[in-house]
Amino acid sequence: MVRYPLRPPLRPVTGEGAGTEGRAGTGERAGSADPVGAGEPAATTERAGAGERAAAAPSWPSYQGASQLVGSAGGVTVYVDPTLGGQALQNAQDLLAAAGRVVQQNNAIFGITGGAIDAIVFALGGQTDGTGGADHDGCDFTTGNAIEVDASYGNSVRVIALFEAELSECAMNGQLCGYSTGEALSRWCAAVVGSNALSDFATAPQWFQDGMPNWVDQTEHTDQDADSTGCGMAFLSWLMSQGHSLSQLAQAMVALGDNGTLAELYSRLTGDAATNAWTKFSAAVNALSGGVTSDDPFEIGRAHV
Repeated sequence: MVRYPLRPPLRPVTGEGAGTEGRAGTGERAGSADPVGAGEPAATTERAGAGERAAAAPSWPSYQGASQLVGSAGGVTVYVDPTLGGQALQNAQDLLAAAGRVVQQNNAIFGITGGAIDAIVFALGGQTDGTGGADHDGCDFTTGNAIEVDASYGNSVRVIALFEAELSECAMNGQLCGYSTGEALSRWCAAVVGSNALSDFATAPQWFQDGMPNWVDQTEHTDQDADSTGCGMAFLSWLMSQGHSLSQLAQAMVALGDNGTLAELYSRLTGDAATNAWTKFSAAVNALSGGVTSDDPFEIGRAHV
């Protein structure tokens, strides 16, 4: 459903129902699942044994090749494209090792108990440095629980951050995905859970350079526009700098739904009129001595999870 980031500032992504990458047809299998071979290092307490045939792999949104089972942990089953070799396998093993922590943090942010997830690491968009992004189909744990993640050789934290971006969208309960608000929230979850490993995907600086268009009083019905996403990133940074946690933001945004605006989010959290949101936010941005140079211009970092 949602393609996480484009290349900096955005990778060509699609909104709901569209597809920039070849998408497996309904019911079409993207290849069988082969277990990790004998002698390969394991990163989980549950994995396919040598010579043991694993269950069939999920139908992935776009991936068509063989799916090598790496293991399961924390409700997440991880696969890898076996043709990529050891570096991609290491990415997959590191994702598996982090899965329990990531799921726990994501559940805490959204106040939920999430469902089972399948994830595959491969060269999404032909990239092996994380810039291919990540994707899945629907924004819940039923239709969106098959997550594709770009490999990032030698830098598995990017793989973990990309996985969280899509996992967070599953937690949105069918709301916000494919909209500028949901994209900003997804990226903030990835930044917090993934140690800001995707800082090269920043969109707020472009929004600032483009004259700060007002995407606070309206929501853009796409996740592909750098200005509306960037406005959302800066706005959430500002709200968190006022002492509101990412958990409060996430749960309020899901409650507001697809038609909710950032101005309404501000009103719900502060009790102030929604009509004051843009004026106060834009004044705070204009008061920044260095302008907007990252997706966290108010420098809240990880302090307000």
